[in-house]
Amino acid sequence: MQRDRWVALVTLVMLQLFVVAAGAHLLVSDTLTDKKPEPVASPEPPPVPVVTAGPVLAAGGNGPLPPKGTLARRLVEALGDPALGERVGAAVIDAESGAPLFGSDENVGITPASTTKIVTAVAALASLGPDTRLSTRVVRGSSPSSIILVGGGDPTLASGKADSDVYPVQASLATLALRTAKALKAAGISRVTVAYDDALYTGPRTAASWKPGYVPEGSVAPVTALMVDSGKVAPDDRRRVSDPPVAAHRAFVSLLGKNGIKVANKAAKRVRAITGAEELARVESAPVYALVERALTLSDNDLSEALARHVAVNEGKPASFDGGAAAVHAVLARLEAADGVRVFDGSGLSPKNRITPAALARLVAVAASPANPRLHPVISGMPVAGFTGTLGHRFGESDSAYGLVRAKTGTLDGVSTLAGATTTEDGRLVAFAFMADDVPPGWGKAEAALDRLAAAVAG
Repeated sequence: MQRDRWVALVTLVMLQLFVVAAGAHLLVSDTLTDKKPEPVASPEPPPVPVVTAGPVLAAGGNGPLPPKGTLARRLVEALGDPALGERVGAAVIDAESGAPLFGSDENVGITPASTTKIVTAVAALASLGPDTRLSTRVVRGSSPSSIILVGGGDPTLASGKADSDVYPVQASLATLALRTAKALKAAGISRVTVAYDDALYTGPRTAASWKPGYVPEGSVAPVTALMVDSGKVAPDDRRRVSDPPVAAHRAFVSLLGKNGIKVANKAAKRVRAITGAEELARVESAPVYALVERALTLSDNDLSEALARHVAVNEGKPASFDGGAAAVHAVLARLEAADGVRVFDGSGLSPKNRITPAALARLVAVAASPANPRLHPVISGMPVAGFTGTLGHRFGESDSAYGLVRAKTGTLDGVSTLAGATTTEDGRLVAFAFMADDVPPGWGKAEAALDRLAAAVAG
């Protein structure tokens, strides 16, 4: 049986290309939405860097269904772990048919923490499409020597040269400045004024339900349509700037100077670019499917909030916390997967979010379905047990779930969740969600208990 498990593991490695290709290329026949969008555009444990290979689940398992009695015995015992506290919900469903295989308080709304990112990811792929890119532009202002830096809501925009070791490949403000300088010089302009436009997003920059310490501690930046380096003080510094658009403007002005363009005004001025203004230069993010993978693997709060706002823009809602939540719900409703989901942000930092385990497991199954190829990046983006992202430090090599579970973690004060997919010992693909939001103190104990639940499903 152990040999069979390793054969399955090797097989899953070979299926890496299938999952990525399904998320990136099998798009034209998908009918999740009739829209053709234009390019617009919980604190977690420290993430383990993304690696380029690892076991990946197939988009369907044709093994026999696990015996419900056996599965129930394993899970009921594991759910009784005191490390999970008194409020615990669980759901396991067959990914192919959607049939429930196990449930315990599966229809009770529980604080999801960062497993909320699964909701955001599904909505972003279904609404925007996997190939949409987020654009940062420079357009002409009110005069030939006036230019405006226009934010397109790409938090992955690098302030300097993009790091070739980072996945996905980032757009670069340095590249944008170089292209802008070339366009200006071609027009005989060597001195300009520079303003910025961050009007794509509206409303408060932080959610009313967020703890005041989230920005100062570096869990997230103020949510704005113009920022570099995810609003960090520096790419390798967890601290966040208080005003990301102003910091981006300052960096852009400096880069223009290095490219031979003098800037008359150093102070950042916020303006609104005229619709149809002449575009001088632009850079584009990686496609949405790759952004979703990054957001899930690294539990990226800034990117998840940006994706929720782009869903709002595409769905005709205000690009705010409230508009994003309403737009995400509308997209899930089209997928017939909105029941049991109530969110107030895109990242899961809000303790007001409530999702039932049944709803979360159902979303994972919808994303894994061969009928929904454009949603497959949700699965390929989830961390692999013992290998990548926020699961890289969890599940030992001797664990039956090692390399065979893909799941998103969620952690807030008193909250610990895990939702994803795995193949059973007999090769059946199942989706699961285990959620606890009354967790007693004790770092790592609840996470270990959730890992044992996932291992019980896999093994």
